Amino acid sequence: MYRNDDGMGLWEHRGKVAAVGVGHSPTFRRWDGKAETSVGALTILALRRAIEDAGVAPDQIDGLVVVPVTTTGAFWEEGKPVPMDVVNAFTPTSDPLDGIAKLSAEWLLANMPELTNVQFTMYGPTCMSNALNVVAQAVGDGLTHTCLVVKSWHNFEGRYYQGGANAGETLPGSDAMTRLWGTPACYGTALQFAEYCRKYGKSHEMMAAFMENSRRNGLMFPEGYWAQHRPEELTAEDYLAARWIAKPASLFDNDIPIMMSGAYLFTTAERAQDMRQKPVYILNHASSNTRPRSLTPTLDEVEEDTARTARKLYEGAGITAADLSFENMYDGFSLFHQFHLEGLGYRGIKFGEALDFYQTDISIEGPNPVSPSGGNIGSGRSRVWLHTDCIQQLQGRAGDRQVTGVKPEVAVSGGPMPLSGNFMVWSASPD
Repeated sequence: MYRNDDGMGLWEHRGKVAAVGVGHSPTFRRWDGKAETSVGALTILALRRAIEDAGVAPDQIDGLVVVPVTTTGAFWEEGKPVPMDVVNAFTPTSDPLDGIAKLSAEWLLANMPELTNVQFTMYGPTCMSNALNVVAQAVGDGLTHTCLVVKSWHNFEGRYYQGGANAGETLPGSDAMTRLWGTPACYGTALQFAEYCRKYGKSHEMMAAFMENSRRNGLMFPEGYWAQHRPEELTAEDYLAARWIAKPASLFDNDIPIMMSGAYLFTTAERAQDMRQKPVYILNHASSNTRPRSLTPTLDEVEEDTARTARKLYEGAGITAADLSFENMYDGFSLFHQFHLEGLGYRGIKFGEALDFYQTDISIEGPNPVSPSGGNIGSGRSRVWLHTDCIQQLQGRAGDRQVTGVKPEVAVSGGPMPLSGNFMVWSASPD
């Protein structure tokens, strides 16, 4: 299901798989304990909206790809009573937390009786980017011809990543070094960014332009957390005054955990011609399977990996960096977004040049649009905004955030992080 290696050549299904439907649920900061706002209910809503958006009859759908992990970092506490009123509001599986703190294909199919012809199900662990690689390959290989894919998040009460071992008095083994701030990603990214600034003579202050742009774009994403609940601009002054989380990573360099669900409908290029929305074609997908030499990847490893990922993406899609209209690479921690950009060689930038690039016109109206979705930084932690935006931009229905400085023809999205990501090349044309 994954294209991990260098030298694999043009993807055999290039231009033969298309995205045609998008569905989002409302977005919430935390779960209020009600059945209608549970992660299961939000997922059903997103899937039904994707079906409606594509204009497909439910009985035409023969595939379902699910990301089973739904936690944003707030876990269901061990021994905490399960709300049986919520469980019994749906058709349950043998696991009472199914639809509350996790998702299974079995639960979704039991609670979506209209999906009568699903023959293919598969899980895409962890992330929507992973699940998209799975669904693109599955449709290309003929395992399914009209397939839904969904990623959802729950967010319970309690502090972020304070469940499990993190809730104890001590942390075992290497976690004592890498999980002091809840998740090793924040700590590791801060180390990499600090080394980046030392190596290239840059500063944290230079990130302000990217952060302002991301929030601006996010406020034009109707389903996003900031747009729905806190329509506040983020100024450079706000960003630079924020408290440190793991210096040089500040509060705003970390995305805000939320509850939501995002779903897409994929099909063959032939079937896509008869559906409601303009098809967006998949030119290639690629994955990173690089393993760091130590607990935290070094800057050198990050740069090597992002360059390798770009080579795989471009080779399989039959394009070059010059063909990219815009990019929507992952930014759950803002400080590694530029690593992706530099690895891609977006707009010709080289390693060490992205923060200077941020000082140019990176707006949706300019020639160098960066993260027109607003990403996780601009809309909340979903890991789906970036993919939705690529689809909608290429369909010409991104609304107020539609890029106008360039013609949207080819885009790239993916993540989550260097050395552990899955990536997609999207196109308005199959050729």
